[in-house]
Amino acid sequence: MHKFGKIFSGAVLCSAVLFSYSGFAQVAPVATPEPPKAWHLMDLKTDGFFGISAKQAYLFVAGKKSKQVVVATIDSGIDTAQNDLKPILWTNAKEIPGNGIDDDHNGYVDDIHGWNFLGGSGGKCDFTETTEEVREYNKLKGKYGTIVSAPKGSEKEFAYWEKVKLTFETTVKKSKEEIAQLQPAMNALMATSGYIKRALNLKTDASFTVKDLARIKASNDTLNQSKYVWQSVFDQEGGSATNAKIIADLSEYLAKLNNDVNPDLDARKRIVGDDPDVQDGKPYGSNIVKFADASHGTGVASLIGAVRNNGYGINGVADNVRIMAIKAVPNGDEYDKDIANAIRYAVDNGAQVINMSFGKKLSPHKGWVDAAFKYAASKDVLLIQASGNDNLDMDAKPEFPNDIFEDGSAKDADNLISVGASAAKLDENMAGTFSNYGKKNVDVFAPGVKVTMVDTDAEFNTADGTSFSSPITAGIAALVLEYYPTLSAKQVKQVILESATPLQGTMVLKPGEKEKVDFTTLSKTGGIVNAYKALVIASKLKGERAGI
Repeated sequence: MHKFGKIFSGAVLCSAVLFSYSGFAQVAPVATPEPPKAWHLMDLKTDGFFGISAKQAYLFVAGKKSKQVVVATIDSGIDTAQNDLKPILWTNAKEIPGNGIDDDHNGYVDDIHGWNFLGGSGGKCDFTETTEEVREYNKLKGKYGTIVSAPKGSEKEFAYWEKVKLTFETTVKKSKEEIAQLQPAMNALMATSGYIKRALNLKTDASFTVKDLARIKASNDTLNQSKYVWQSVFDQEGGSATNAKIIADLSEYLAKLNNDVNPDLDARKRIVGDDPDVQDGKPYGSNIVKFADASHGTGVASLIGAVRNNGYGINGVADNVRIMAIKAVPNGDEYDKDIANAIRYAVDNGAQVINMSFGKKLSPHKGWVDAAFKYAASKDVLLIQASGNDNLDMDAKPEFPNDIFEDGSAKDADNLISVGASAAKLDENMAGTFSNYGKKNVDVFAPGVKVTMVDTDAEFNTADGTSFSSPITAGIAALVLEYYPTLSAKQVKQVILESATPLQGTMVLKPGEKEKVDFTTLSKTGGIVNAYKALVIASKLKGERAGI
């Protein structure tokens, strides 16, 4: 279930629905304890929160020189004007900005800070897409929709169709259920937001936070009920959230759900203009990496390398990086073609680490992505990947992309790390309730519950997701390479996995269930990433990277 499904289930959703009919039950909202801002950088022993021990890491390398590392983020784009990110953006020195010429002859015109594989002419972008199963279902239903058994010679494709059909039906059913649940909540949020703004004498386009609620002296039941709704929501979302951000995120998620139920199947062709089922090497996309949906990618980039100690935003994990912005992930499922090309673009333009905070249930052109993974490995580039937020066992039901290659050549790539999400305290809630897991196919866990990052329209944003565990891990990888640049991608993976001390005997709730399991059963290492320990281990290795 998406985070909004959790927030608006139970008391809050009931209140939202009741608002339209008979008023709210006057029950005080139960606040969820908030970990401190940027707890993910803290140390368990000194601070009491299970972060990555960043302070200890920087003390370990104090006085040592670092070498700049390029980290690519394949994501929803980046706010290139964000104060915490602007100084650390990768800049293509071989390209002359704005001249409309492919100066470096890499196939991408004016790719100054990266590339947008969802871009089209006239500044357009295909940023609201369907899920892959919706696309595949509509592609194949004309051929197999009325057939009950496989035609001779088409057994493999028919078996794939049956998988697509089942996945499609499950997705659409779930989307309809969530729309039915969340649309009333959205209506209630819009209405109550208006009451709050009027009470605060705010303009219609202004926003408010939880702190503003304290200034309201409720004079009637409607206002008191509105205040209750927003207090409940802010308790879930964190103290830095604004009503505008919450409504925008919910609106974006509803758009995704609606696009599964009533899909716009022509958006890709209409906006981008290419055929996503043909890998012909022809250029497509645009150089504009900042669009309205850049919030996710901006947060991801900030966790990796936001400018440290500048009195603004947060401190990134790594202190000497350049972020290459690659937009290939829409509000919906990414296309295999875009991901394969994005990885190759990052590798060819000097990225040493690539963060991939995305995933999906089907991969019709998995071979293209597999080949890109192998290409990255051949160029000694490390891939860091979010394991996913469906509280699923990846050993039983892998999501995509993954390193279980179609040709059988690998089942555990030396240059890929899959990351689950952990929480701030060493207790039964240590594993994120949403996090995917797997003793074989998830390598390690990293902070991903109530993580603070910078955003496109605010100084801070707090969110949950393996999407954020992954860049924290990518930041550690970059930090290791900064100070130990001769280490190979394989060695950096080794360092990160070895530094995650197994939490043997720590019983936690299995993600999505009430059953308790040993934390070590949820990933290959059974531990949580640690920057300090990674640097200590790295300092003892002889590097394999040539030419450094």
